[in-house]
This record gives sequence, C-alpha cells and structure tokens, in this order.
Amino acid sequence: MAHNLPYLLAAARWTLLISVAGMAISMVLGVLLCAARLTPNLALSAFARFYISFFRGVPLLVQLLMFFYMLPYVGLDLPAIAAAILATGMCSAAYTAEILRGALQAIPKGQAEAAEALGIPSLALWRRILVPQAIRLGLPSLVNELILLVKVSSLASVVGIGELTRVSQNITGETYRPLEIYVAAAAIYFVINFVLSRFGRLAEKRLQIG
Repeated sequence: MAHNLPYLLAAARWTLLISVAGMAISMVLGVLLCAARLTPNLALSAFARFYISFFRGVPLLVQLLMFFYMLPYVGLDLPAIAAAILATGMCSAAYTAEILRGALQAIPKGQAEAAEALGIPSLALWRRILVPQAIRLGLPSLVNELILLVKVSSLASVVGIGELTRVSQNITGETYRPLEIYVAAAAIYFVINFVLSRFGRLAEKRLQIG
C-alpha cells in the first residue's frame, strides 16, 4: 500500500483541480444566471430558466460526454481536463444560481430601494451590496456544492482523466487488492472534504463576526 499511496495522492491533485476550477466557473456563471433569472428582461429570464432546468435535469455524466465529444464538432478541440472542468463548472452554475437567488430573497428589499434612491447604478448595487451579502448568506450551501463537486469529479474518469477514482481502478487492476486501494481512496476523499468543510465553517464564523 505504501508503494501505491504516492500515485493516489498525485491523482488527488487532478480531483482538486477539477473541483476548485469548476467551482470558480460556477461562481461566475452562477452570479450572471442569478441576475438574469431576476431581471425584468423576459428574454434573459427565460434563457436563465432554461439553462438552470437543462443543467439540473441532465445527469453530469451525460454532460461530460457531450462536452468531450461535441466540442470538437464546433471547432473547440479542448483537452479532456479542460472539457471536464468546463462541464463541471457549467453544471454546478445552475445550482449556484439557485443558491444565490434564495439568498438574495432573504435580503431586505429596502436595501435595494435605498440604493436606487441614492442613485447607485445597478451594476454597483449588485457588485458592492447584493452579491457579497448573497454569498455570505449562501456560504454553507456553496461549501456543500464544492464538496459535492469533489465527489462527482470522479465522473471525469470516463473521459480518460487520471483523477483519484480512475487511478484507484488502474491500481486495483494491477494489484488485485481492491479493498485496501478503495479504502485508501475513500480516506483521501474524506480528508479533502473534511478540510473544505472546516474552512467553510471558519469562513462562515469570520463573516458572522465581521
């Protein structure tokens, strides 16, 4: 087992890359989708509703395969890791948008009305007032979403990425010792998510104090 542990830890770096990069894309797209979802513009609102419904309704595994095999047909020949990150981020954005929308609904409407009365532009209102508060209120759910991405990153193995689950399968096929390999992989997943959970709680407490 000691001989295989470095390979599992190296594979965990791909797991973290897919998860963290996917969450970064999710946050950016999630804010834009949330704004589009709440805008009076019917076309933007309809697009946001369709996007959220589609990416929440189609399994991530299918989305990964679609991105990996479909993008070359439209002239985007991305590496497998880039396709996996993009698919993961775009899927997660649908959930992030709904998390932020729920958080925004908890913010008193008087704040937006006061900002409008003071002549604060809509972009500044979102950037300086609404989005920071929404992230603060939705932080526990956003941390849970990141933890979920760590777990579903294992699906990237279907497009040939050597993340933790794929490497565990490869090592098991060579050593015929599945129990200890998969227990080790499970332990690594647990440690990653435990650390993320602890950081999320610390950030939540700090924001509450601030």
